Parts: sequence; structure tokens; C-alpha cells
Amino acid sequence: MRKSGCLRIISVVGARPQFIKAAAVSRAIAQRNREPSSCPIVEKIVHTGQHYDDNMSQVFFDEMDIPQPDYNLGVGSASHGAQTGRMLECLEEVLVQENPDCVLVYGDTNTTLAGALAASKRHIPVGHVEAGMRSYNRRMPEEINRVVADHLSELLFCPTETAVKNLEREGIRRGVHLVGDVMYDCALFYATKARAIEQRVMNDLKIRPKSYHLATIHRAENTDDRERLARIAVALGTLGAPDCPVVFPMHPRTLSRTRSHGVVFGDHVRVIEPVSYLTMVVLQRNARMIITDSGGVQKEALFYAVPCVTLREETEWPETLQNGWNRLLPPTEDIKDKLRAVTEEPTGPPTRPFGSGTASNEIVRVLLA
Repeated sequence: MRKSGCLRIISVVGARPQFIKAAAVSRAIAQRNREPSSCPIVEKIVHTGQHYDDNMSQVFFDEMDIPQPDYNLGVGSASHGAQTGRMLECLEEVLVQENPDCVLVYGDTNTTLAGALAASKRHIPVGHVEAGMRSYNRRMPEEINRVVADHLSELLFCPTETAVKNLEREGIRRGVHLVGDVMYDCALFYATKARAIEQRVMNDLKIRPKSYHLATIHRAENTDDRERLARIAVALGTLGAPDCPVVFPMHPRTLSRTRSHGVVFGDHVRVIEPVSYLTMVVLQRNARMIITDSGGVQKEALFYAVPCVTLREETEWPETLQNGWNRLLPPTEDIKDKLRAVTEEPTGPPTRPFGSGTASNEIVRVLLA
């Protein structure tokens, strides 16, 4: 793979969660580079600009100990085809200029797809972090992105045994590595920083541990469909109570759709601005229950042993369903009574299927092997 005395890597990211995942790998690279006998790794970070996020200011990079991107392509929002096409055009220019030994892509966004496509067309090996995840719902753009990226990748870094088996069913066995989940690495790394701001977050929001529910809703299937969004609003409004409100950091997509659809949330649903990653960790760790449609939040609920309800028909993280720590509740009908009824305790301890918190080190080891 190596074209020179060092290993040259391009990491392609486009949204805040991908920066956090890539930062874990960057820390592992920096640690390996400090070893005197190690082959040096030169990493360049490319931000496609898929998601414009006001929270991704200098404070975000300083707080999270995340390196600034070497390139910001500034693609911005657009339809799936237009956005991916623009990314391909811009990424190709970067790859021609940098001529890396490997391109790393993360997760399942349009950035993931564009990065894998651009690299493969330049005959540059692709490494996919979070490979093998499947919801088996091809209506989700994320599912298409995952499948295509996996089939274009030479190195497939799987977070779970389930992911490895999913790839085997599709005939992918070569280059598959079970490394664990980089987000679990992040959960451990940022735990101390999150604890340091915990009391301030609780005081600012006037909430107490285990005396509120936490909601995150952003997927198009739930926000673009007025009836589904209205059912979710009614259910959250019914769940909230004076002594146990629903705290809802609202995604910009969801805010836009609630306004255009005329959907109103109840008095005990506290809609707040999007929060930083560390604040979100605090809110997750201390919630009585989490209601979400996010894949990442499902996992993090399990990391922190907080019961979760996922407002979807399926999940790409079936491990979270074990022992009842996560329950699927699709808002295809009136769900307010079902959501209120989800009060039974999980039937067993939370499972730990995401590795030991060393996924980033394993990825670097494989890259150098």
C-alpha cells in the first residue's frame, strides 16, 4: 500500500459525529507516531461540508481536542444526487493533489459514499470505519451508503460480530477486521470532560438526574411525514410531566419541519437548541429514558446503561435490543399509550458488544500491518 517511507492517509468527514470518530483515530495515529520504531503516518483531514453546523466553531475543536481539517470543501446542503456529485468533483481534486496510500471513510452519510467512490475511481484503497452495519431497509439513504461503501472498501473495520456476519452474507470476507466501535473509544475518552461540566449543565437546564426524559428526532422518515411527526409530538407531550419533562435538543431539520407542518409539542416538552457533544453526553448519562431515531444515540444509551426507545421499524444496531435496553416503536400509528407504557425495567444487565475501547488503536495497527 505504501508509496513512500511514510503512510499517507486521507480521512474524509462531513458531519460532527464523523469528526468525533475520526478524532479518535487521529489520537491513535499521534500516539503511534511517538513510538521511535514506528513507521510515520501522515494524515490529512478533508471536511466535505455536508452538514453546516453552528456548533462546529473553534470552541468545538478546542473542547473536543479535535484537529482542524486540512481541507474544507464547503459543499453544503443539496439533494442527495447533487450533493454527492459535488463532493466527488471536489474530492477527486484533493486526491490527485495528495496522492494518499489510503482513504478512510466513516459511517453512512453521503460523505461516506462520495469518499469511497472518489478513492476507488482513483484506485486508492478505501478503509471503512463502522463497516458491516445493516438495517435491511433500502428506503433509508444511509443503508445504500453503507452497502456501496462496504463493497468498494479493501479494509472493513467492523464494530461488532453482527457486522462481520452481515458482510459474510454478502460474500465479503477479505479485508474484514473486527476492531470494536470507535464511538465506545470516544465515550471512554470524553467521560472525564463530561463529568466536569455535569453540574453546570444540570443547573442551566434546571433538571435533576433521572428526573427527565431525553428526545432526539431527526430522520427524514419521521420529520418529513407530517402524520408521523404529529404522532411523535403527541406521544412526547403525553409522556412529559411537571416532575419529569422531556428535554428535546431539536435538530435544525426537525425545527424546520415542525414549523412547516404546524406541529406543536406539549407544555412538558422542553425544546432547546442543539447542544455540544459533551453536553449531550451529560444529558444521556443522567436521563431516565431516551427516545430517539438516531443510530448513534441508541448505542450511547447502552454505553451509559439508560433504557432507550427507538422510533423506527428497524435498527442497524440489533445488539442494543438485548435484555430490553432498547425497544423499537415505529410511529406508524398512535403511539402515545405505548410510549407511556414502556416503564418495565430491562430484563438483564446491559451487554458490551462494542469492544474494549481500543478500536482506534486496532485500526492503526491494521493500517500499518
